[in-house]
Amino acid sequence: MANAGHTPVLSREVVKALKLPCDGLLVDATFGRGGHSRLGLEQLGPNGRILAIDRDPDAVSYGQREFAAEPRIKIVRGRFSELASIIAEHYPDARVDGILLDLGVSSPQLDSAARGFSFNTSGPLDMRMDPDSGVSAGQWLADAEEYEIVRVLRQLGEERFARRIAVAIKQAISEDQLDTTADLSRIVSAAIPVHERHKHPATRTFQAIRMKVNDELGELEKALDQSLSHLGCGGRLVIISFHSLEDRMVKRFFRKQARGDDFPPDLPITSDHLNPRLKLIGKSVRADAAEIANNPRARSAVMRVAEKIA
Repeated sequence: MANAGHTPVLSREVVKALKLPCDGLLVDATFGRGGHSRLGLEQLGPNGRILAIDRDPDAVSYGQREFAAEPRIKIVRGRFSELASIIAEHYPDARVDGILLDLGVSSPQLDSAARGFSFNTSGPLDMRMDPDSGVSAGQWLADAEEYEIVRVLRQLGEERFARRIAVAIKQAISEDQLDTTADLSRIVSAAIPVHERHKHPATRTFQAIRMKVNDELGELEKALDQSLSHLGCGGRLVIISFHSLEDRMVKRFFRKQARGDDFPPDLPITSDHLNPRLKLIGKSVRADAAEIANNPRARSAVMRVAEKIA
């Protein structure tokens, strides 16, 4: 199902994993263009509800127009790091039956040159999920020291030519030759001596800068820490990640919460004293060949599911 040019990944798998009751409450913390929320509404009865959250004002405006006649969904603007407070504000006494995080960039964001996410179009060097707050990609590159750019490209982009790229970027800035996404794409492409087949040379650099500008790993860590405070017993936490660092963070969080409290290994603690908070549901799920053929964006998607336990 496509919405405003965006196709939600693993849609059937998400609906199955959430296992929503007819009168349940779903928190779609990454509303985007409402693909997963729309599917959630199909599973919910007349008393079901969805709290949809997104920090992108374009996504919120779209959702409020698209779902204006749907009383079961409430769409608010907010960040991952505000998850607990947003739930407490809008549904303070309700049991949350499912929380969904789809950590990918939506197609409308990528397709809009004005947002500055894509290396395939020429636009301002912005890359902010929320263009009303924070520092743009262009400003961060201008202010950052060369070593800091190297660190970000290596850690968040796993870019082996990080130093070459950082040197080229700072040189271009000093010569006033870096203003647009097209400029950055050209600079990165020229700095990399070996290009991979079927992959744009600027892919990792754009990904790393976007993740830095939006503090995506920091936001995810805060969302994970807050996710269990309102999730009811038996409620499901479903997370789709597109980056190995994100997936690793989710995997470790799930395992830690399923294991329970940490004690020194030599203490005589029995399993009933560990207080686990989650039960892992199945293995990680990836898109099948048919979905990837229809939606190449799904190729790197990994879904993990856990259930809150008493």
